[in-house]
Amino acid sequence: MMDETFDRLVDQAWPAFHRVDAGGWVLRAADGVTKRANSVLPLGEPENLEVAIGEAEKFYADRGLPCAFSMGAGASGGLDDALQARDYRVVDPTLVMTASLTHAVPAEGGVELADTPSPAWLDTWWSVDGRFGDDGLATAARILTGVPGVYASLGRRAVGRGVEQGEWFGIYCMAVAPHARRRGHGREILRALLSHAREQGARKAYLVVVESNAAALSLYERQGFTVSGRYHYRVR
Repeated sequence: MMDETFDRLVDQAWPAFHRVDAGGWVLRAADGVTKRANSVLPLGEPENLEVAIGEAEKFYADRGLPCAFSMGAGASGGLDDALQARDYRVVDPTLVMTASLTHAVPAEGGVELADTPSPAWLDTWWSVDGRFGDDGLATAARILTGVPGVYASLGRRAVGRGVEQGEWFGIYCMAVAPHARRRGHGREILRALLSHAREQGARKAYLVVVESNAAALSLYERQGFTVSGRYHYRVR
C-alpha cells in the first residue's frame, strides 16, 4: 500500500461528524456538505471488494446521498478500476502540496488570528466557497470546529484556516472575497498562518487544491509549496 499520510491528515482536519468503520474503510457523512465529509475513506484491503462497495452504496443511499469515494494514495488496490467498471465518474482531481516551514516569511501585519471562526469569517469564506446554499453553512461550521484550529482574517476581504497536526500544519478554507482580489490578501493570510505554524513548532505545511485552480496554484508555488501527491473522487 502507498503512503496514506495525507489521506489521514485531511480526514482528521476535516472531520465528518457521522462516521462508520466498515472493515478498515470509513464511511463518512455530514448532511451532504462537502465531498471530503461525505465520502468513503477506503484505506486497507477489504476481504471482498465488491461486497464492501455494495455496503458503501447502501450507506449513502439510506441517507439520500450520492456514493463517493476519496481516492488518495492509500486507497485499496483495484478499487479505482472497480469503480470505473460501475460507471463512477472521476470528480475534482486535486493536488496535495507541501512546504517546509524553515524559512516561513512573516505576514506584513493586519491579519487577525482567532481560535474560533467569527460570523464575519464564516460569511466571507462561504461567500466564496458556499456551494451548498445558505442552509449548508451551519453544517460546514460544525465540520470546521470538530477539531481545534486557527482562523485568520483580513476583515471581510480574505480568510484562511489552519490545523496543527504534530509536525504538520494543514492549510484550509483559503478564500478572498471577489471585491478584494489581486491585492495580495491571499498571500498575507497564507503567510500569517505559516508563521503561526512555525511558532507553534510545526515543521511542514500541506494544503490541497483542485488541479484546475490556476490562480491558487500560482500563489502557493510562489510561497514555496510543491506537489507531493494527488487524489480524486469517484462519484455515482
